[in-house]
Amino acid sequence: MTAAGPGANPDQLLAAATFGRLAQGAASGCAALEAQIFAGDDPWPESAFASELANPGNLYLGWVIPDGGAAEGVDRVLAYGGITRLGPESAPEYEIHTIAVDPVLRGRGLGRELLEALLAAADAAPGPVYLEVRTDNEPAIGMYSAHGFETMGVRKRYYRQSGADAYTMCRPAAGES
Repeated sequence: MTAAGPGANPDQLLAAATFGRLAQGAASGCAALEAQIFAGDDPWPESAFASELANPGNLYLGWVIPDGGAAEGVDRVLAYGGITRLGPESAPEYEIHTIAVDPVLRGRGLGRELLEALLAAADAAPGPVYLEVRTDNEPAIGMYSAHGFETMGVRKRYYRQSGADAYTMCRPAAGES
């Protein structure tokens, strides 16, 4: 079963969803999707998402079906992405914490749209943007490369549970090469 539900029609799911900044109530939906997608890589629990969503230095965006979860009153999160701003206002840096898309909805450009929205937020006060990505996640690496990210190095066994390595990637501040 996917987070979107068995036999879910992707077009119907997207038609029912709204895109925007995630509210605190999305923490459980993010954790459910995270548990499905990153099951072998120490997925974040609901409490981690609650903390991330409450942090004013973070921006989390996503597609949500309000009250669309299995339990009444629980938001169903179809895709999400988060970025944080670090450092002084005069020289900010950003880190993309996560981008996740329900497998039922992959290949529809949602990850790209999330990335572009997060980068637009970073470009408002330009600074370099960093992220980590599994070395075997070729679709994500390709998407990041197409948006100006370059590999800076490898973090061995970055994903503790699976032992998978991660690339550290960076996109220079907007207007820099």
